[in-house]
Amino acid sequence: MKYYNPVHRGFFPDPSVIRVGEDYYKVNSTFQYFPAIVISHSKDLVHWEIIGHAITKSEYLDLSEILDSRGIWAPDISYYNGKYYIFATLRHNDENVPMRSQLVMTSDKPQGPYSKPAVLPIDDIDPSHFIDDDGRHYMVIAPGACVVPLSDDCTQIIGEKVQVWQGTGERCPEGPHIFKKDGWYYAMIAEGGTGYGHGINVARSKSLYGPYESCPYNPVLRQTNADAQIQRSGHGKLVETQNGQWYCMYLCGRKNGGRYTTVGRETALDPVTWTEDGWFIINDRKPSAQQEMPALPITEYENNGFYDFREGKLSKDWEWVRNPDDNRWRFTEKGLRLYACEGFLYDIRAKNTLVRREQELSYFAETKLAFKPENEGEQAGLTCYYSTATYVRFDRCRAGLELVINRNMGEERISFLPYDKDEVYLRVEVNGLTRKFLYSSDGKGWTEAGTLENCIYLCDEGVPGDRKRHTGTLVGIFALKGNSKADAYADFEYFKYDDRLVAKSL
Repeated sequence: MKYYNPVHRGFFPDPSVIRVGEDYYKVNSTFQYFPAIVISHSKDLVHWEIIGHAITKSEYLDLSEILDSRGIWAPDISYYNGKYYIFATLRHNDENVPMRSQLVMTSDKPQGPYSKPAVLPIDDIDPSHFIDDDGRHYMVIAPGACVVPLSDDCTQIIGEKVQVWQGTGERCPEGPHIFKKDGWYYAMIAEGGTGYGHGINVARSKSLYGPYESCPYNPVLRQTNADAQIQRSGHGKLVETQNGQWYCMYLCGRKNGGRYTTVGRETALDPVTWTEDGWFIINDRKPSAQQEMPALPITEYENNGFYDFREGKLSKDWEWVRNPDDNRWRFTEKGLRLYACEGFLYDIRAKNTLVRREQELSYFAETKLAFKPENEGEQAGLTCYYSTATYVRFDRCRAGLELVINRNMGEERISFLPYDKDEVYLRVEVNGLTRKFLYSSDGKGWTEAGTLENCIYLCDEGVPGDRKRHTGTLVGIFALKGNSKADAYADFEYFKYDDRLVAKSL
């Protein structure tokens, strides 16, 4: 049986994976989204289910002033003596000194709850956790592979940071991991930057502190075919199955209409081959589009993409843009009620935009909204959201329905349709870089409000002037009131996301 890459599709960047018994756990970056650090579970390394987040309390992590694509970077998950550890970088805003600090959380359950993050004052990125044979704990962190001795509970730095391997000399030596096998310490890092040309390089030593010898097969993973659908492959971590097979989970991105990564950086999986001279390569040193399933029990998880908010719960698929205002949303018999918050989607102060990942290049999503705006600036509806700088919103406003785009830090109304009913169904149909928006008064007969072509601004690469674009496009709902001081609320009965008609092959 075959599987197709990416195995965890959509905005699941910077994967770190572990095996505990016959279970696999993975964490991914969440940047400015909350709850932070998504945790997923698998039995077969291919099918994944979100089981929790490492930080679920706003008092543990305040992202309210964090700019787009800052926040939580490159988490790592590990397990030792019955305890799960998650390390991550907290990337502050650019003017902050220091610009980065490291967070450490622990739990006796993989899904959490995790402890309040301890802060390690190291101004670098991409921490991982290494435990040596003598039980001593170390943080491994960029640039290259640096080793930092830690206390037994990993909350204190007890020695100097030492760079044990600087990498091969390519740019951006980051995402380091160290593991030990057959008496060798293997250091693996990502180099070349997280865009096109990303790759994985390896070195080894008989001592943790080196010297390290570079692998003669470097890069052990890199996409060199510009026409391939899987690009940007790097930032990976190895895992050994209970059957003795080795795999690498790594970051990748799928092209959409050229060199545009609309759904963000994703998680891919490829087999690892150990050479006779004790090195390893990943696949044929390049990412694959499809592979044979690992020799593990196939376990799939059902998610039909239909969220009935009248059931009174949010699934773990959902993320808030930054910390929510928990006093401004609740469930009622009508569904999810979002009380309109001050600000607009381009405001960092705007609260309670609720989104889930786009996972395919083509899909449709819809929602049923009940909203009666009475003041200028009040708006609620559907959004395809990348950041405060780039998004599309299709919403009910005071006078009707409006379709608005923000291509680069400035809104532009594309269409306006008079509409005076309190209830409306809103829908988006995505086909590659084209997005069609429709509405209905009864959920049966649909009217087109506008079609947007070449939506390259909803991707990592489409806005060159926006320096940090590391996430991907998400789709969801919002209710805002601009500068109005009046109170207003919007009721969302359901949300539907459906990409099942899209073949999972490339």
